[in-house]
Amino acid sequence: MQIMGILNVTPDSFSDGGRWQTEDTLAARIDLLLAEGADLIDIGGESTRPFAQPVGEVEELARVLPAVRAVRSRSTVPLSVDTTTAAVARAALEAGADLITDISALRHDPAMVTVVRDSGCRVVVMH
Repeated sequence: MQIMGILNVTPDSFSDGGRWQTEDTLAARIDLLLAEGADLIDIGGESTRPFAQPVGEVEELARVLPAVRAVRSRSTVPLSVDTTTAAVARAALEAGADLITDISALRHDPAMVTVVRDSGCRVVVMH
């Protein structure tokens, strides 16, 4: 069994929206996840709750990349980024993410298949 720590960096997540928006709160959350035994961490930059407003690529990158860098500065724990956007996936992988989680099963953005194939990363697909 492995424990996945969830780090939602969205202002509108159904479970913890807006709580990890500053550098200090983000660092505290990462440290807590690691202290509580997270075997891997999943970062989400766009809420998937029902009726959530879509987030543009620029905004999602602004949310996700600082979180990826913050995790990487503290740990080598496997790191997942939850996104349906190829550009976000590519940038996250370049910044140190290890795998991509895509709730659209790689269907939302046609370029996503190429990103995960070319990177050789692991991918979790859902529908």
